[in-house]
Amino acid sequence: MNDRTEGSSLTTRIGQELPFLRRYGRALTGSQTSGDAYAAATLEAILEDSSLFDGDASTKTALFKVFHSIWDSSGAQIEVEAEGLEAKAQAHLKNLTKNTREALLLRSLEDFSTDEISEIMMIDRGEVSHLLDIAEQEMSDAIRGRVLIIEDEAIIAMDLEALVKSIGHEVVGLAQTRDEAVELGKREKPDLILADIHLADKSSGIDAVNDLLAHFGEIPVIFITAYPERLLTGERPEPAFLISKPYVEDQVRSAVSQAMFFASTETLSA
Repeated sequence: MNDRTEGSSLTTRIGQELPFLRRYGRALTGSQTSGDAYAAATLEAILEDSSLFDGDASTKTALFKVFHSIWDSSGAQIEVEAEGLEAKAQAHLKNLTKNTREALLLRSLEDFSTDEISEIMMIDRGEVSHLLDIAEQEMSDAIRGRVLIIEDEAIIAMDLEALVKSIGHEVVGLAQTRDEAVELGKREKPDLILADIHLADKSSGIDAVNDLLAHFGEIPVIFITAYPERLLTGERPEPAFLISKPYVEDQVRSAVSQAMFFASTETLSA
């Protein structure tokens, strides 16, 4: 295989993992702008020096490892004009124990193993386990709020309700259609929306969320869907938190805790 073919193959493999890197960057920074800036910086670094890319690791692990080297060297911050939820996110980040949130996201959102997290963050396995324990506690204790669940499958809706309540949040209601979600949301004004895309009457969870955001302004949203590629398009706005079905319970708990943590307002009680 010649150099050009190898380069083309690497580009293809990285391209397949890029949506997940961007998802991670957004969840890590609390901002699409900041997350995409880190993802772009990662690609630029690899283009400038391909030796940064660890050919012995999986493509995803190697890509995230380069991302983390940039994240660490930049002081875990890219200069952007912060406002609204992003400003709150940056303020909250300062209160977290170093490296805990990174480890938690790598495990719960991106499904990396302890060994892979160790390689990505360049720390030993014992430290990874310790960071995960701290992260779970800090996130679950950080904030309490009110959650609207938009999901047309009754069993899944009840499961999500139980998960949300298990980490101390209030569920203001379950909606199966766009109209139900908008009516319930406007009446209850949730602090967080947990939504599927395809609803019972063939209406759209995305449209329901957009209606509520147009009414209230900024509210954090977590989409749980069997079609993540429909939201990971590179177009604005993209959700900072996106979970694929079938989901793992830890993914939901982590995303809810972190979304609440980032978007806390005066209406939330600590």
